[in-house]
Amino acid sequence: MAIPRDFINELVARTDIVDLIDAKVPLKKAGKNHSACCPFHSEKSPSFTVSRDKQFYHCFGCGAHGNAIDFVMEYDRLDFVDAIEELAGQLGLEVPREQGTGKRRDEGLSRDLYQLMEEASRFYQSQLRQHTDKQKVLDYLERRGLSDKVIQDFNIGFAPDGWDGLLGRYRPSQDAQDKLLTAGMVIENDNGKRYDRFRDRLMFPIRDRRGRVIGFGGRVLGDGTPKYLNSPETPIFHKGHELYGLYELKQRHRDPKQILIVEGYMDVVALAQFDVDYAVASLGTSTTAEQFQLLLRSAKEVICCYDGDKAGYEAAWRALETALPLIKPGDLVKFMFLPQGEDPDSLVRQVGKEAFEQLITQAKLLPEFLFDTLADRHGADKGTLAKQAMALIEKVQDTVLQSLLLDNLAYKLGMNSAEELKRKLGFKAIKPSQSLQNKALKGRGTPLRLAIALLVQHPHLGNQLPEQPALKHIKMEGIDLLALLLDRTRTDKINSAQLLEQFRGDDKLDTLKKLTQWEHQVADENLQQEFKKALIWLNNQYIEQRYQELSLKQQHTKEERMQLQKLIAVMQSRT
Repeated sequence: MAIPRDFINELVARTDIVDLIDAKVPLKKAGKNHSACCPFHSEKSPSFTVSRDKQFYHCFGCGAHGNAIDFVMEYDRLDFVDAIEELAGQLGLEVPREQGTGKRRDEGLSRDLYQLMEEASRFYQSQLRQHTDKQKVLDYLERRGLSDKVIQDFNIGFAPDGWDGLLGRYRPSQDAQDKLLTAGMVIENDNGKRYDRFRDRLMFPIRDRRGRVIGFGGRVLGDGTPKYLNSPETPIFHKGHELYGLYELKQRHRDPKQILIVEGYMDVVALAQFDVDYAVASLGTSTTAEQFQLLLRSAKEVICCYDGDKAGYEAAWRALETALPLIKPGDLVKFMFLPQGEDPDSLVRQVGKEAFEQLITQAKLLPEFLFDTLADRHGADKGTLAKQAMALIEKVQDTVLQSLLLDNLAYKLGMNSAEELKRKLGFKAIKPSQSLQNKALKGRGTPLRLAIALLVQHPHLGNQLPEQPALKHIKMEGIDLLALLLDRTRTDKINSAQLLEQFRGDDKLDTLKKLTQWEHQVADENLQQEFKKALIWLNNQYIEQRYQELSLKQQHTKEERMQLQKLIAVMQSRT
């Protein structure tokens, strides 16, 4: 099922890209456009521009560019269809579907899986209140000190102790059972027998950034193993890309100042119970680059919370290595270590919110944790320490943080300055982006290039323009693209973003995107005039090319002789 092109055009037209981006990356007015430091790479001065006229964004530093759909895909790490649905949801629109012939992903399957997972979540919630074994679960929740509000906020449920508590609800439908298997809610053994994956467990639904249930974490109620059982990877759940509790956090704090990342579901819920309601969990994995990007886009301060044992420090070090290349100016990453034998759940119950948050304020800054760890590992071996530190510092894209780390390292090694350190250890400085050095293409270029650029940047120039049949006969690279653009802008009043959206998936798209940023040096009041001049030049090229073809022929048909005479007359009139 495909999304109709007309709907996508309407969606782009109704979305103001300045408002969309400003809600996530504060913009400042800069002439006709708006600017900010790029959210997709590290920089100290703004090279990210957003045009309300073109409904387009572009970074002269890293080259990121696109329309509203592209921004949502890149910033929120959504695929095309999810980005469409996200934008449509913001406008209160229902996304229509039509039968398609392509083999993109199976949208019908995805929708069915989301629906089944939501139904499973409601089933587990109902069992918490209705099942004959509910009392043992309620007693457990009471011992853990979880209020009805927190249980409701996180939609916590109960998977009964049986082989087909969930599966049994779908016995009449083989198709639904197959999809439960695909969604990881059912397991099939070697004999083909199917049974529930989650049994006799407290259930924590995992939601994506749009609030859809995509997986579950199940905690054993007694002493069984494993303590936590998670959903497997499925078509809609990739645990390295998600964070438990992020959706719920964003419902409470639209723009959180800080996020605490912990290891377990119960840690998140227990902290929320004590009004430390800005915690998320990494779903039982080491924090991935995708998860860190989510964190740093959600808040400027990220506190990584770990157990105070050897395993906790090793996990923190892995997180540091992952975070270093992703940190942008203004980002703050800290590391918090708990007393031996404690986790966030147990500690917050012992000391309360105020004391727990006091511990957060004492978390180690990234440079402190980095050098403390290297000192512990290498002691007096300054050579190894320096080598290890430099390898890490060279990965840092934030030049401010990089300078700070170099200054710290120089001081610890007893050198006079970071410059001395870089000379002696052969530091590999970050090379400025080529596109940053050449901020934009400038100059008029060829009339064909100018015509295409003007039409892409100002599609209204093509509106109601008469047909240009000569263009289809010119032998010139790129002329077919101009003819196509003229066809698409002649009847419809569209903006640049809508025009480029029609080329998504086309190999011409990159060329068109570059031309949206070309500084053609044509003043606004001269756009129409210069565009017509370029078309006249191209039509003259056709006349000259056709004249050359006919004049070189030895014999002509009657029609060709008449055409040659007309061409000669036209050419003489121009002199």
